[in-house]
Amino acid sequence: MTQPLACLVLAAGKGTRMKSRLPKLLHTACGRPLLGWSLAAVEPLGADPAVVIVPPDLPELDALVPGWASTAVQHSARGTGDAVLAGREALSGFAGDVLIMNADHPLVEAETLLAMAAAHREAGAAATLLTFDRTDTIGGDFGRIVRRSGGAVEAIVELRDADDDQRALREVNGGYYVVRSDRLWSALDRITDQNDQGELYLTDIVAILATDGDVVHAHRHDDPLVAKGVNTRVDLAEADAELRARINRGHMLAGVTIVDPASTFIEPGVEIEADATVHPFTVLRGATRVGAGAQVGPHAVAVDATIGRDALVGPFCYLRPGATLMDGAKAGTYVEIKNSVIGEGAKVPHLSYIGDAEVGSGSNIGAGAITANYDGNEKQRTTIGRDVHTSSHNVFVAPVTIGDGAWTGAGSVITNDIPPDALGVARAKQTNIEGYGRRKRRQR
Repeated sequence: MTQPLACLVLAAGKGTRMKSRLPKLLHTACGRPLLGWSLAAVEPLGADPAVVIVPPDLPELDALVPGWASTAVQHSARGTGDAVLAGREALSGFAGDVLIMNADHPLVEAETLLAMAAAHREAGAAATLLTFDRTDTIGGDFGRIVRRSGGAVEAIVELRDADDDQRALREVNGGYYVVRSDRLWSALDRITDQNDQGELYLTDIVAILATDGDVVHAHRHDDPLVAKGVNTRVDLAEADAELRARINRGHMLAGVTIVDPASTFIEPGVEIEADATVHPFTVLRGATRVGAGAQVGPHAVAVDATIGRDALVGPFCYLRPGATLMDGAKAGTYVEIKNSVIGEGAKVPHLSYIGDAEVGSGSNIGAGAITANYDGNEKQRTTIGRDVHTSSHNVFVAPVTIGDGAWTGAGSVITNDIPPDALGVARAKQTNIEGYGRRKRRQR
């Protein structure tokens, strides 16, 4: 963009309608805080400065602001106009266009903001608004766009301040603005709190600019969801569903098979290679990576895990952070793996917990295996070599090493290292007591 662009993201609202002890913008949709979604849309614009307007004494919100942005504090909650004024000092000396948006609109995308800024400059406008035609699905509590007889934008009237004729208007305010910095501050200096809420409305600058003869451009958008804010947990769930659908659609268009998108939850940081298959009721979170040809699920959860090419995961499998399945490995039914590497072609087929361990290529871990990795003070590691065959119901008390090609006996609690190609057996010798059952029956 030839014209400098700054951005103000308004994040100081109280969010009381969430009815939550957790501040609204810390609530997550598809695993990302609401503020994070807005900032993700802003980042590709390269806005400089980019300023997030935050409330006082909320360090958790400050911590979400990335290094390419800064914060400014709105000390008094006196409306959107007051929130923008809180960013005035941070934009001191900036001459260009200022993008202003709310932080609780997770469905906006960078392409929308870029198109709006471009339309603003093409129109030679002092201010540009994003507008859309309201529908029953998005609700009706948006400010109404009032136009003059010739079609020019005259004002935005908030719904609670609108008369019956204004309420009937279909074109509404989406809550995104691009304003020339010189006109922004001069107009804000003239707004008042003479309205139903006794607040300083940012929207009042539209009437001021129009009265001054400035060009106010309305950039129409064809999807009302761009303006869907999150004010309640119902809104949050609806936004989450839309974001999830977008993420799943993107993966499918890139060559990933998602058997049932409606029951599949994939967070935005997940990477999946083409020709992988994700089965129903699977949750992929954080920085999880899935290789081509892998089969994940059904009923699998992977968090910050790496799943290699042609690996098999599930059903009913939990891969915790640090779990790595190399190419062709398997983590099967009712298996939990944490901070462990399962080597190429190795298998943990069922009913096992593998934590803080390394399993070599080609090894097979029998049912009911447990790595007892915590000694009461710190986590210890288990090392299982290549082509190892462990039997059912083994406990490996870490730290312990099982050599390449070794075997274990069923029911063994392994506390000492097993040399390569050896059989490790650690269990009490079986004793049969003849006639025991007959004597017990006589005692009844």
